[in-house]
Amino acid sequence: MDEKEKQPITWSCPVEQLDKSKIVLAHGGGGTLMHQLIKNVFENAFKNPLLQQHHDSAFIDVQGVKLAFTTDSFVVKPIFFPGGDIGKLAVCGTVNDLAMAGACPLYMSAGFILEEGLQIGILQKIVQTMKREADHAGVYIVTGDTKVINNSSGDGLYINTSGIGIVKQDPPPCPSQIQPGDCILINGDIGRHGLAVLNAREEIHFDPELESDCMSLVPAVLSLLNLGIPVHCLRDCTRGGLSSALNELAEESGLSFYIREEDIPIRDDVRGACEILGLNPLYVANEGRFIAFVPKQYVSEVLQIWQDLYPDLTPKQIGVVSENKGTPVILQNTIGIELALPMLSGEQLPRIC
Repeated sequence: MDEKEKQPITWSCPVEQLDKSKIVLAHGGGGTLMHQLIKNVFENAFKNPLLQQHHDSAFIDVQGVKLAFTTDSFVVKPIFFPGGDIGKLAVCGTVNDLAMAGACPLYMSAGFILEEGLQIGILQKIVQTMKREADHAGVYIVTGDTKVINNSSGDGLYINTSGIGIVKQDPPPCPSQIQPGDCILINGDIGRHGLAVLNAREEIHFDPELESDCMSLVPAVLSLLNLGIPVHCLRDCTRGGLSSALNELAEESGLSFYIREEDIPIRDDVRGACEILGLNPLYVANEGRFIAFVPKQYVSEVLQIWQDLYPDLTPKQIGVVSENKGTPVILQNTIGIELALPMLSGEQLPRIC
C-alpha cells in the first residue's frame, strides 16, 4: 500500500459552523445562545445579588419601599408594522417588564439613536405613539437622551427605555415562588407579533393581514394584585416565544412544567402562516402575552377577570407545575404523546423587538 492509500479519510461538512468568538443574530433571539451570552459575559462581569435575581426587573429596597427597575432596547425592523410601531413597543416593552415584577409603573426614560436622514415627521409620529401608550399605562417619560449616527449606519431609529415602579405584592412574583401544583395560565393567543413584523419586513401580504398583539399588560396584572390574588410568578412571552419563557422559569425554579398543546390558544391564521413558513408558533415572539402561575383555587377567577378586560382574547390554563422530573418542560401533543419542549436554539425571526 503506497503512502497515498495510507492517509486517513477526511470528511467535509456542508453545514456552516458557528464562530463562537463573534456575536451572531441568534445571540439576541431569546434562546439558548442569548442565555449563554448573558451568563458567560454579562453576569460574569457584573455579578451581584440584585442581578442574580434573574428577573425581568431588579428589586430594590429604598427606605422601606420596594421598587422594580428595568431597561430595554428596541431595534425592530421595520419601525412600522401592522398593529404598532417601535414607539409603542418601547413603552409597552418596559412597562410590561415592570408588570411582570408585580409593579405599578411610575416613570420612564427614553434614549433615541437616530440615523442621519430620518424624516422629522416619522420621529414625531413615533414620539406621539409613545406619549399615547405612556398615558394609557399611567407612566411619565421624565428624562431622555438623543444621539445621531451617520447615514447607512443603522435602520433609521433605535430606542432604549428604562422604567421604575412600586412593587404591589410581597413577596413579589418571581421564579422562587413557583410551587408544585400551581396552574400555568396565559392571557391570550400566541404568535401574532413575530408574524406581523415578518409580514411587514418581507412584504408577504397575508390575507387577512396579521396584526401584532403589542399592548400594555399593566391592567391585566394590576387587576389581579389589587384583588389580593396570590400570583406566584409572571413572565412575558417575548423573544423566544412561549417555549423559551417556560424553559427559563422551569430552570430557575428547579421544577418541571407539564403543558397540554391542545390548550394553547393559537389562531387558525397564525397556525396556517407558521405551517407555510416552517415556523413553530410556540417559539414565535409575542408583545402582549404572558404566563401567570397561580394556585389552583384562583384559576377560574383569574381567567374571568382577563376575559372581562379583553373580550376578544382567549385566556386559558395551559399546564401545571410538578416536582422536578428531569425534564424542564414536558409537552403533551395533540395525539397524547409526551415530548420534551426545549428552549429555542438559534434564531427564528431576528429583529422583532
